[in-house]
Amino acid sequence: MQKKQSAIQLLPVLFSFFIMGFCDLVGISVTYAQAQFNWTETQAGFLPSLVFLWFFILSIPAAMAMDVYGRKKMVLSGLFFTLLATLIPVVVFTETTCYITFILLGIGNTILQVAVNPLLTNIISGKQLASYVTLGQFIKAISSFIGPILVGFFSLRYGSWEKSFYIYTALTSLSLLWLFFTRIEEGVTEKKTASFTKTIGLLNNKNILLAFIGILCIVGIDVGMNTVTPKLLIERVGLAKEAATYGSSWYFAARTIGTICGVFLLSKFSVKYFFRVNMFIVMLSLVGLLFANEKALILFLVCIIAFTSSSIFAVIYTLALRSKPLLTNEISGLMITGVAGGAIIPPLMGLATDMARSQQGAVGIILLCGAYLLYCSFKLGVSTQDA
Repeated sequence: MQKKQSAIQLLPVLFSFFIMGFCDLVGISVTYAQAQFNWTETQAGFLPSLVFLWFFILSIPAAMAMDVYGRKKMVLSGLFFTLLATLIPVVVFTETTCYITFILLGIGNTILQVAVNPLLTNIISGKQLASYVTLGQFIKAISSFIGPILVGFFSLRYGSWEKSFYIYTALTSLSLLWLFFTRIEEGVTEKKTASFTKTIGLLNNKNILLAFIGILCIVGIDVGMNTVTPKLLIERVGLAKEAATYGSSWYFAARTIGTICGVFLLSKFSVKYFFRVNMFIVMLSLVGLLFANEKALILFLVCIIAFTSSSIFAVIYTLALRSKPLLTNEISGLMITGVAGGAIIPPLMGLATDMARSQQGAVGIILLCGAYLLYCSFKLGVSTQDA
């Protein structure tokens, strides 16, 4: 009976991870919105910023609000903002409502990412927790993988990519209602959430600062690759945008497989060794991507980058926690704030592309992020245990 009750509680929480994956819709949307609204590369680069900027603004306040309102209510509020975001294009879709959609999507996704994992701990505990957190990330990755396929289908079948939001609205509504009517006991919070001052003050620690910038860069690479892959296929291979956007699905598929393999590899090799080897491969692949002009080679390099970078966020996060294990809450809040890298890197990519008049500018910005992470792999958390 206890196991049945846990399953009833667990399923709607895991489905929330699927809704969390809607955040990655912004990467593929850039290609379609840019063509629809005649944006420059610089203008298009700001669309992901509307989503990921909220991680910088809301991560710590959302964590503090959980202590006041509870985890389930915070997840529900994240789902509500996501529902509003997906509903707007269904009613009316213009350049202005496009901006509003992705602003609301960013707000909802920030709240979800802050609150869903803590809510999971109210159902699953002990040794099983890590595997269920990984399962949640796998479900999120599936959502990210399906997104470009769904958008491409609606664009080809109905000539309107934004009609895919009908599906997103239905799925978010289901998730919101399912969780709302599921009873989950949360217990009592024993420790207050960290203050802004204490959290930001952690950046005075060299390891924490290296890790924070590392998070900015790895999220920047993830969002950047999601955005630039279709554009490379359009610019260098001449594919139509509907066909080119499937390149993002290749990226997410490789990232999903890489996440699963990363769990196994990290149990066999040291975190530092794993970090260094993977970032070296990422750098070689990015250099190759600067010059690749064939579809098969571009997709191959994109998949290698996705596979080898897929677990780096978790690696940096782990090394940051090792720096000050008694300040787990504070470090966690700061690292999630670093997801704002998705708001910083794409505009720089757009600016570099306009200056270079080709997507080489965008790849060059991603290459700089990779170079920092390779440096970080040798400097972050250096100790006799990890070296």
